[in-house]
Amino acid sequence: MHTVLVIEDDLGIQKQLKWSLSDYELVFAADRQQAMTQLRRFEPAVVTLDLGLPPDAANASEGLACLTEILTAKPETKVIVLTGSTDNNHALQAIALGAYDYYQKPIDADVLNIILQRAFKLSQLEQENKALKASSYQQADIIGNSEAIQKACRTVEKIAPTEITTLLLGESGTGKEVFARAIHRQSPRTGKPFVAINCASIPENLLESELFGYEKGAFTGAVKTTLGKIECANGGTLLLDEIGDMPLSLQAKMLRFLQERVIERVGGRSEIEVDVRVICATHRDLQDMVAAQSFREDLYYRISEIVLRIPPLRNRGHDIILIAKALLHRFNQEYKTQIQGFTPCATEALLSHNWPGNIRELQNKLKSAVILSESKLINAEDLGFRPTANKSSFQTLRQIREQAESEGIRQAYVLANSNLSKTADLLGVSRPTLYALIDKYKLYDLKGTESETTES
Repeated sequence: MHTVLVIEDDLGIQKQLKWSLSDYELVFAADRQQAMTQLRRFEPAVVTLDLGLPPDAANASEGLACLTEILTAKPETKVIVLTGSTDNNHALQAIALGAYDYYQKPIDADVLNIILQRAFKLSQLEQENKALKASSYQQADIIGNSEAIQKACRTVEKIAPTEITTLLLGESGTGKEVFARAIHRQSPRTGKPFVAINCASIPENLLESELFGYEKGAFTGAVKTTLGKIECANGGTLLLDEIGDMPLSLQAKMLRFLQERVIERVGGRSEIEVDVRVICATHRDLQDMVAAQSFREDLYYRISEIVLRIPPLRNRGHDIILIAKALLHRFNQEYKTQIQGFTPCATEALLSHNWPGNIRELQNKLKSAVILSESKLINAEDLGFRPTANKSSFQTLRQIREQAESEGIRQAYVLANSNLSKTADLLGVSRPTLYALIDKYKLYDLKGTESETTES
């Protein structure tokens, strides 16, 4: 339920608004000081403001001052001015100062509700737009403002201007190639070729010729000299995707190329110099592969001068919704559809799903949902999820605190070898307090299994 801050000193009008705006959670303030306190406490997106506030209720000076203070503290707040005056000058002055709209009393509940709905809709659109713009790399298809993704983006900013060999680590579908392209676009090589090759998708006997090229007659079917991916990327950037799948037999030749920046085509005898920046990517644990001797240790250290770990989608919080909305916009254009958004049930399903396939899985689900949906809003079933009750799964602060305290007590109890006196000492509370917490959180099994020992 949306929260509306009502700044009004007339108790009768407060009651009328509480009855008229029953779809909203109302918090009240009778003067400017109370208004600013409530604004900081509840951070409402929409505020209604009576211009005639004490101590100058007969004029609009205090109301206009309150409006200015609100917009200074929270410029994005939508302030709807309520005025009983037939003189529109004060209302227009409020609009000039930044108020969203004004409404003259007496109050018509239907009209005021429409104004509030429009204000909340605009606020929502502005927040979504701001969240999208918060991503520094939106043009590079990196969308998100979570701490994890912003940290990765800041790393891209630092390494892009350099020539350092970068290793991108991340699960399949997290967007490793997208990050590689972002590095290329922000590097001095941006106008040169970006060439990607997937080492896992090419048969072992063909991978060498794909990378290094081959001379005419090098093998049956080699009817002409052909450049490899490395030469094609000359002057630009080469992405060796899934380098963890590169055959061990080819790794030595790759190491020489990385060290000397020269190649020999298959069937050739001359060395060819190439100027290329190399970015490697894999979903595998290369350190484990080095230990198992399935990946060369010297090659691992050569390609991992800088390691950038790309977070999985499940660790990116509400980025999931931002990405889903961006994909929805793209697929609407691609398939000529007009899906407007997601139902609350679909949003909850998107946030609660574990996303083992990461962004690639999200793309697939969105694409099919856009095509198959029979309404203007995508629901959980359109996405392939079971419908759930229309109830937020987000925990309250009290629930989070209770869960944390319960887990903390159990952990301390284990560390104290089931001794409640030691448990209380570890937790920094008295034994009676510990007993009270055990009763509060119904951890009765701790009392039943207590193993007390005599302390000296």
